Amino acid sequence: MTAVLRSLLFVPGDSEKKLGKIAASAADAVILDLEDAVGEARKPVARELVAEFVAAHRGADGPRLWVRINPLGTEHALPDLAAVVAAGPAGIVLPKIDGPVDVLRVHHYLEVLEAAHGLEPGGVRLLPVATETPLAPFRLGDFAAASIARLYGLTWGAEDLSAALGASGNTGPDGGWAPTYQLARSLTLLGARAAGVEAVETLYVDIRDDAGLAESSRRARAEGFSGRIAIHPGQVETINAAFTPSAGEIEFAERVVAAFAHDVGTVALDGRMLDLPHLRQAQRVLALAGR
Repeated sequence: MTAVLRSLLFVPGDSEKKLGKIAASAADAVILDLEDAVGEARKPVARELVAEFVAAHRGADGPRLWVRINPLGTEHALPDLAAVVAAGPAGIVLPKIDGPVDVLRVHHYLEVLEAAHGLEPGGVRLLPVATETPLAPFRLGDFAAASIARLYGLTWGAEDLSAALGASGNTGPDGGWAPTYQLARSLTLLGARAAGVEAVETLYVDIRDDAGLAESSRRARAEGFSGRIAIHPGQVETINAAFTPSAGEIEFAERVVAAFAHDVGTVALDGRMLDLPHLRQAQRVLALAGR
């Protein structure tokens, strides 16, 4: 079973200085970015640096190494995949997809590349950014039927979607997401859970607002998200704390799981009647706690 990732930190793929700091990061995963964080002229350089870095640190202690490639349909996507998969990353982040068909296409590419390089079949996981085109949100429910075994989860993004829509902003008067982006977020959560994969909350733009990040992350976890994108190293500890169950939550979850050990449908615990949804919730708590 793949461990649940609480924090996924973006790092520009063309910055040797920032790559050199990854080992000390408390992030559960680092996403080495070949897309938005890298200018057009630097993309071949970034691809080479990232492939070398992943190959050199594969299996080492520290964050799991993921790579965001450039979008399908660009001249960089296939060279990105060919270079970085050979190095054996933990996973690939797919930007600007239109739906599961795009993800299945990359899945098949990965099958060939894994076989060519002697990698474990299905070992390279996939995390699509599943709301960055106007069409994509309509297809989030289709991931349930697509049955893509290497799919780790779904995440969403507001910035590219607002650009695709020609919008001048993506927040409302209160500073929260405008209705269109609330809808995209909710559909991402529902689509991920319908497909039986993780739901990853999008980034928090204001890197100075630690209190806002903490509250937003706690709410996201309460709704069902299991982790969050980070865009600055200073956000990682706050995100990790928000998505880590407390000692009390873990202790109660362990007791719930133990109570259902005899294959019963309902149990009484602490004066409450619990049924299978409570068991699944307890199992989710333990998964988030790494147990």
